[in-house]
Amino acid sequence: MAAGARRIWTPGRVAGLLSALLWGLLTLASAWAAGFEVLAASTKLDGGVYRLDARIEYHFSNAALEALQNGVPLTIELEMQVRRRRAWVWDETVYSLGQRFKLEYHALSRQYLVSNLNSKERRGFTSRSAALQFMGQINGFPMLDRGLLARNERYEGALRAWLDIESLPAPMRVFAYLSDSWRLTSEWYTWPL
Repeated sequence: MAAGARRIWTPGRVAGLLSALLWGLLTLASAWAAGFEVLAASTKLDGGVYRLDARIEYHFSNAALEALQNGVPLTIELEMQVRRRRAWVWDETVYSLGQRFKLEYHALSRQYLVSNLNSKERRGFTSRSAALQFMGQINGFPMLDRGLLARNERYEGALRAWLDIESLPAPMRVFAYLSDSWRLTSEWYTWPL
């Protein structure tokens, strides 16, 4: 363009610019919407065992969903802790436990499979939302024996969920480490034990 010349904004150029801007905003909104959230968690003492009830929402990024649809299994870890509350120093983690789920899509059967990697239980679902709802509903999980806790101490439970990048196929791990769309984790959710 020559010096002093003015750029003419044609309807096509304006539409192209608006389209690019809209695409950028949608991409950002998708990235912000991705993530995991522990909505509720509590324990009840039943026969000397603390049993966990929890609800978790899983919102996968577009990159993770595309990988899932193309046969890449996704492993989700639930990390549970029992912490002893202390007044003058940081809380002490006295017990930690992990529960792992693997989510897979089988194109041939058009089913989503959820495997509990701790118990080896495996279930099939006809929709991704049903599979995620199953994974996000924890009922009566035996978390801790009451005898392992000292009397007259204050304890809290803590729970978070995260996508295990280490379980991805080796070539994908590099991209997952470099991309925010694969860093899917919830905040710690705590409650009095």
